[in-house]
Amino acid sequence: MPFEIVRNDIVNMQTDAVVNTASPNPAVGSGVDSAIHKKAGHKLLAARQKIGDIALGEAAITPGFGLNAKYVIHTAAPVWEGGIRGEERLLASCYRRSLALAKEYKCESIAFPLIGAGNYGFPKALALQIAVKEISAFLLENDMQIYLTVFDKKAFELSEKLFKSVSSYIDENYVDIKKLDEYGLTSETNILKEQRRRKLVEGLNKTAFAAAPKAAEIRYDNTYEAAAPESINDWGRLLDKLDAGFSETLLKLIDKTGKKDSEIYKKANVDRKLFSKIRNNPDYKPSKPTALAFAFALELNLDETKDFISRVGFALSHSSKFDVIVEYFLINKNYNLFELNEVLFAFDQPLIGA
Repeated sequence: MPFEIVRNDIVNMQTDAVVNTASPNPAVGSGVDSAIHKKAGHKLLAARQKIGDIALGEAAITPGFGLNAKYVIHTAAPVWEGGIRGEERLLASCYRRSLALAKEYKCESIAFPLIGAGNYGFPKALALQIAVKEISAFLLENDMQIYLTVFDKKAFELSEKLFKSVSSYIDENYVDIKKLDEYGLTSETNILKEQRRRKLVEGLNKTAFAAAPKAAEIRYDNTYEAAAPESINDWGRLLDKLDAGFSETLLKLIDKTGKKDSEIYKKANVDRKLFSKIRNNPDYKPSKPTALAFAFALELNLDETKDFISRVGFALSHSSKFDVIVEYFLINKNYNLFELNEVLFAFDQPLIGA
């Protein structure tokens, strides 16, 4: 996916560029700066000294030397002083200037630390909010693989309001898998089957059921119809009535929005190559995170999302913490995929996207 939050040491990232939280003056600082210089070797300091001072919010580039990365982008972040000296604006500039340099040097991938959240004293939730905002804005106009690396989970922090709200929703809706074990419903497939069985029992019209007690079937749109006639000559008509697959449905929904394909797949945190595969293959079977990513990009509601992902055999279940978090965002009509991924990462769940 174009933007991903990963738990790793930034000095080990194998990307075209890594971003260093550098001192404004050409000297080795602490934290990320110290670690990058140690791994890159003494040549990095010599290159940094040739650059000279870097103004707050600005960035400069050097070779990566001993790092796995081709380049190091040095950016000077402000020290947090309560927000009275334009620290938020300067931190946002650090991301924008770093990304502009990466684009200028034709980088296809870049890794950021959570700039300012360490020794610079930025509130971690605010530093994360600024990082995600600037990265997501860049990706709407550009193609690049961007990583936000978090070495220590303590350096990553959601806003208190969001964390408490999601935690509360999980507590109210998350069904312990052990309880479902008693009924043999721990797999997604079995859960979907059980949901269909219950709907059939609760909602099937008695007259229709009496007319065709063994030939009724449940559709994804919650309507019921008799199964196809047994004559082999009727199979053609049966196939014609099948629901549209994922790819066809996706393309129709995009057309309905009136937006460009690129607007939707970038909003879905999906790269151009994958979208091209989906577009050119009517039988494409996406992963569940990819299917959900497009549901968010299209801003489908909860019921529409369930129908959409069911076309490739997926469901949302309260036996999955991942699904409950996704449901929370859908119910609250929060279609910010990057914010959703922040929450998923904080709760140790897979991220949404390709």
